[in-house]
Amino acid sequence: MDTAHILEKGSGRINEDALVMEQNLFGVFDGATSLDRALFDDGKTGGMIASKTACSVFAKNGFPLAALARHANREIRESMLAHGVDASARECLWSTSAAVVRIEDRELEWVQAGDSFIVLIYGDQSHKVLVEQPDHDYETLSIWKRMASTSQVTIGEALAGQIKKTRKEMNRSYGVLNGERQADRFIRSGVESLDQVTDILLFTDGLQLPSQTPEPRKAFDDLVHNYLRLGLHGLRDRIRRVEKTDPLCREYPRFKCHDDIAAISIRL
Repeated sequence: MDTAHILEKGSGRINEDALVMEQNLFGVFDGATSLDRALFDDGKTGGMIASKTACSVFAKNGFPLAALARHANREIRESMLAHGVDASARECLWSTSAAVVRIEDRELEWVQAGDSFIVLIYGDQSHKVLVEQPDHDYETLSIWKRMASTSQVTIGEALAGQIKKTRKEMNRSYGVLNGERQADRFIRSGVESLDQVTDILLFTDGLQLPSQTPEPRKAFDDLVHNYLRLGLHGLRDRIRRVEKTDPLCREYPRFKCHDDIAAISIRL
């Protein structure tokens, strides 16, 4: 295997993403800041603690990935309670997405929760997204697309109520690891053959190419094309160049100029 990886802070103060590369196990995690913006342990956000907690659980390897995901979810809850987080205020819960794989012989064991992604690329340059799901931010970004050109404030200020409404849908209409028991219903896992697979991509949503028009489901055709042409770091560079042309997030609707990135490419 030939691997490459990126762990890079975006526009925010700290990087809330994390990644693990432990022998034959690889994973990425995207922590989400709680809407109360509380800080812990000398300036860490809940999203950062959640992603690193999940990362440390998976680094132990040795157990089925779905079981590790459930264990990571419980560890996040225990950490929140230890830090005095009110678990009844759901918008204040720490959370993280996860995409993790384990490679054994010519098989891929995988687990996914939230909007981190696993994409398999085949010898004919076709690809397969292991979990295709609706984009839970589609409604918010669509509203921002309609109003961005005339807005004098950021998306976070203009759509605070909408963002809070979406956050409360965690483990109701979409899944994340946030300590809730309901998260177990949204953990997706399986085993895939690696016959004809040339590349495996794992990435958080900071590695997605900006789009001018929000879509109900994310498409990865352009991402795969650019990865095959430019490599993982070249893809990152292209994303950052496009983002810099739209620092206020008005032409390409998104939540911040640069999102954090955790990404791993595995060439077989």
